[in-house]
Amino acid sequence: MKIRILFVLTLSLLCSIVYAQDTIYSVVKSEAINAAGKSQYYKVATRDSVGNKRIVSEFAVTHLQKSKLVTKKGEAILPESGDWAISIDASPILRYVGNLVGSSGTNSAPVFNFLSGNQTILGKYYVDSEKAYRLGALLGFASNTSVSKVLYIPTPEPIYYVDDVSTTSNTNIGLTFGMEWRKGKTRLQGFYGAEAGLAVSSSSTSKTYGNNLSSYNPWSRLVENKSGTSFGLGFRGFIGAEYFLFPKIAIGGEFGWGLMLSTVGEGTSTSQYWDGTVVKTTIHPTGGSTSFGFDSDNLSSIFGPAGTLRLTLHF
Repeated sequence: MKIRILFVLTLSLLCSIVYAQDTIYSVVKSEAINAAGKSQYYKVATRDSVGNKRIVSEFAVTHLQKSKLVTKKGEAILPESGDWAISIDASPILRYVGNLVGSSGTNSAPVFNFLSGNQTILGKYYVDSEKAYRLGALLGFASNTSVSKVLYIPTPEPIYYVDDVSTTSNTNIGLTFGMEWRKGKTRLQGFYGAEAGLAVSSSSTSKTYGNNLSSYNPWSRLVENKSGTSFGLGFRGFIGAEYFLFPKIAIGGEFGWGLMLSTVGEGTSTSQYWDGTVVKTTIHPTGGSTSFGFDSDNLSSIFGPAGTLRLTLHF
């Protein structure tokens, strides 16, 4: 009877010890995830037995490796999930800083410049700290009208002037979309990925004249000139690196390699002339073109210039 009671008590004690160890490990693991400091997590872990300390310490190392890079104030340095970013040309800022150090002349304040020569706005959206969507947009519409005063023909008495009007229109649209993956746990970050882009552009010039064609004004003149619509389609892979000088502010650059297909449709040129009796109109086609390239990036690409130093701001 006494042996049975002793056996039950011993078994109950062993079960209590095992339960206590599991409870301590669960509490330590929970504290490690929620605690702001890793040193506190390690102190709790060292109070456990030797066997469990090994397991908990391994968890601490894993947690340390996956932790965020932050400043002394707790500000995240690297991009996080949900962050947006825009890229600008870093050259004006670097030139300004260089002139402060090595120049005694005037030094104009730096300005925001488009990263690409074709004025494309480039941005990113971070799905998580290691993956981002890349977006580019160029949306341009322009129209310019100029008026010239010319003498009315035939010359009246008194003399007066009429208007020759010239109107020029341009459309320029570019869109890019891609994915970017990042590597690195320090301020120095590498990245790579792929993107595709579409570009559409067209232009036209039209003219109206204050003087009609006649025997007094027997000339040939341009009425309208329409360029063919240009379509461009590109695909590229890219690789680059950037260094985070300050929290969420990085300087870097990239190189790309891919293909570009471009077509220009047939345009028209419309003219008028006096044939000695009536005004006649002629329409001449201007032809089109097709081009294909598979090479490294260039300055005319809709993706922006290759190798340019860029400043990327995250928010």
